[in-house]
Amino acid sequence: MATLKKHRILILGVSGYLGSAIYKELHSYYQTFGTYKTPLSSFENNKHFFHYDFEEDDVFEILNVVKPTIIISALRGDFTAQLTAHKHIFEYISIQKNCKIIFLSSANVFDAYSKFPSYENDTTLSNSVYGHFKIRLEQLFLKLSPKKVIILRLPMVFGVASPRVNELKLHLEFDTPIELFPNLIMNVISDKKVTQQLHYIINRNKHGVFHLGSKDLVHHDDFIKDLVSKIGTETPRYKLVYTTNDDRYLAVLPKENKLPNHLQMYSLEILETLF
Repeated sequence: MATLKKHRILILGVSGYLGSAIYKELHSYYQTFGTYKTPLSSFENNKHFFHYDFEEDDVFEILNVVKPTIIISALRGDFTAQLTAHKHIFEYISIQKNCKIIFLSSANVFDAYSKFPSYENDTTLSNSVYGHFKIRLEQLFLKLSPKKVIILRLPMVFGVASPRVNELKLHLEFDTPIELFPNLIMNVISDKKVTQQLHYIINRNKHGVFHLGSKDLVHHDDFIKDLVSKIGTETPRYKLVYTTNDDRYLAVLPKENKLPNHLQMYSLEILETLF
């Protein structure tokens, strides 16, 4: 295991949900650093964590201190400021011989398509502001040397304390309707599985585009109802939302870059890990 320490990993957004989960997975194996925006004593006392507000601060200062071999971008927030920050990261990686980017992207880069699931080499196209923004950042990093880029496209991510699960619990607590999209066919993933997959990709020195969704596809309303059932509420309120008359897909499946079977999951397995 000692050889794994050769990497110096910087997680941008370590105080966020996925950033925190990634840090917990990696820090025992690699020299792992992180940036946070909201000051907390637990972060301030950690010498591997750096305060960084990408709307105000220069990321080069942290990069020059950490000298990372891998930068993991899990940033969230203002798109314009994010774009500027990522352009600076691109510049840094461009001139560093031994530094690569792992960019957390989204299934929404394909949300303009509806007839089929999407695969790694499919052309991205989005109707949403969020999806269009992710496409723009993907295209930025894909200008780098191929071995310096890892793009992880994620579907909906669920975990015990994930934002989506917490939102469901709030709806149930206050007896407000939960939105269901009956015509949406998707796949899902757990936070724990994402971090394991990312760890494998780093350990095996992989590069390219990876689709990290469940092996199977599910209807949004079926999955959410099963999840609510797991939470244990008998009388939830639902609001059915129909954005189209036909089924539409928002699912990312692997074709070129498949991970080993033990790193893949079915949607029912994800439900079983939540409670």
